[in-house]
Parts: sequence; C-alpha cells; structure tokens
Amino acid sequence: MKKNMGTSDRIVRVIVALVLAVLFYNGTISGTLGIALAVFAGILLFTSLIGFCPLYLPFGLSTCKAKKQ
Repeated sequence: MKKNMGTSDRIVRVIVALVLAVLFYNGTISGTLGIALAVFAGILLFTSLIGFCPLYLPFGLSTCKAKKQ
C-alpha cells in the first residue's frame, strides 16, 4: 500500500476520531447512531495511523506532498 494521505489530512482525521470517541464515551451520542459513529471514528483513526485511505484510490486522490526529483 502506497501512502496517499498527507500530514494535515492525518491530523484532521485523528482530531475528528477523538472528538467522536469522547462524545460516544460521555453518552452524548448513543444508540445505533453512537455505535455507527464510534466505528467510523475507529476507521478514521486506523487509516490515519497507516497513512492510506482506500477511498482515495478510485478517484486518484492523494494529499501527500509531491516528492522532489
């Protein structure tokens, strides 16, 4: 897997995942929506840790900086 996420993209994903996790843990969001958002937070955290987003592939997106040659 080639990395296709830049640093700012990864930081935003981690922040959103942490906010969702805290809201779920505090009980602000609960039920089916809470579980779905907790799973989504886990996916965001996982993809930011590995630096690869499979949804970027079909669209040819990459938020990585271009390498100098």
